[in-house]
Amino acid sequence: MGEKRAITPEASSSSDEKAVAHHAEGHGENHAAATDEYVFTLHCTMDRTSTVLTQRDRYGNALIHIDPEAERRLRWKLDLMIVPTVALLYLFCFIDRANIGNARIAGLEKDLNLTGYDYNGLLSVFYISYIVFEIPSNIGCKYFGPGWFIPTISLGFGGLSIAMAFVNNFAQAAAVRFLLGAFEAGMLPGIAYYLSRWYRRSELTFRLGLYIVMAPMAGAFGGLLASGILQLESFGSLTSWRMIFAIEGVITCVLALISYITLTDRPETARWLTQAEKDLAILRIKSERVGTTEVLDKMDVKKLMRGILNPVTLSTSFIFLLNNITVQGVSFFAPTIVRSIYPGKSTVMTQLLTVPPYVVGGFFTLLLPAISWKMDRRQIIIMSCTPLVIVGFIIFLATTNTEARYAAIFLLSSSIFALGPMTNSQVSANVVSDTARSSAIGMNVMCGNIGGLVSTWSFLPTDGPNYPIGNGLNLAAISTILIVATAMLFWMKKDNKRREALSVEEELAGMSREEVQDLDWKHPAFRWKP
Repeated sequence: MGEKRAITPEASSSSDEKAVAHHAEGHGENHAAATDEYVFTLHCTMDRTSTVLTQRDRYGNALIHIDPEAERRLRWKLDLMIVPTVALLYLFCFIDRANIGNARIAGLEKDLNLTGYDYNGLLSVFYISYIVFEIPSNIGCKYFGPGWFIPTISLGFGGLSIAMAFVNNFAQAAAVRFLLGAFEAGMLPGIAYYLSRWYRRSELTFRLGLYIVMAPMAGAFGGLLASGILQLESFGSLTSWRMIFAIEGVITCVLALISYITLTDRPETARWLTQAEKDLAILRIKSERVGTTEVLDKMDVKKLMRGILNPVTLSTSFIFLLNNITVQGVSFFAPTIVRSIYPGKSTVMTQLLTVPPYVVGGFFTLLLPAISWKMDRRQIIIMSCTPLVIVGFIIFLATTNTEARYAAIFLLSSSIFALGPMTNSQVSANVVSDTARSSAIGMNVMCGNIGGLVSTWSFLPTDGPNYPIGNGLNLAAISTILIVATAMLFWMKKDNKRREALSVEEELAGMSREEVQDLDWKHPAFRWKP
């Protein structure tokens, strides 16, 4: 091993404002035998810091470890400044998407003269544009910067929700829903990508959970809000279901305008961080990137394809596709399902009965990612999301007892929403470059919304009131998730063993620095993160 050296910039006047970086934990015997060991001390004051050092061994692994107390203070500050804004935006993003279910039982079908499969068609139109614009939107998020892109698309779908209040027939409603899908396409992957600029791999899952929990909360809050809105006599010239779209759209637009001020692209541009905190935030992300020293790399096709064609991205995207058949189906049809269980209840009471299962779903959407954060494991949590849901759909298929079927909705909500943060954090954890991460997350969410498109036809009018076809399809989907996730866990462990046997030095021989950086997950020192 090479001589141990210390590089120490100008000392700080306060020891409790110091972040210490030293030699990181080894990556196997091959690495330890061929690595020069360094100790880096990064001294930070309240208004300045020395240059961030990201010394790496010859295999591209960072030789740093950060003082956990300094990192804890920074992480808490990030949580307070970033997560609330994106969580509120995603809450109303999901409300503006799913409120058509609340409007349906408040008279939308009758007023727009929808018959047969027209309602399913309206749901499908949304997903067609959502799928088409998914990956382009996430590339646009990287190109324009999430600090501008996310508020802009939020303002767009808020305006379209308001427009939905003024439609008078199927054609107009379909046009608005198509545009709504185009604007919402960048929201879920865009926020996931945005958070990956700020948080470590292990931290990301829980932070994704903190905003994706807004999906079940949108079901709960959306039902409460819709029932409250329907108590009003009018909103301007609007009445009945039209008020739901208008009022919720106005709230979205207000939040979008506020987010132009509160969101910032990356640590370097955050006015609410000191220079020392900015450098520490950058250092945290750099330390996890094998074979590269860039946090925000230049976009190119090769790196984009590295993210899309990553084996973990492909398998996880398929899991998210299957998951969304269930999630979106429950979201769009929950009021209809509850009405089929309790046909004698009033419209407002039906809305309120959809709330408790979503509250349970929100709890598990935070609990499971929190466990993942502490364990720094994702694949086993993905597998654990399936058993209760499988039981729930079996109950739907096995009995028509009203109490049992309503209880089954709680089982469905318990963990299907948690797969949102779990799958997005899994694809994010298993790529290296910022560009590959943007395309990997975009691919995952795009496939998820193909599942959403399937879900729009899973509960057909002719299948009611018990919907055996829809429930059977969902049972098959969630069971397949368990099989695929289990198989992928074994594959990741097997391939990591294969990589351990490689001679990293031989594999990288003759490659330039750019060629090494372009390897991304194909870098021989990279290990899959199950």
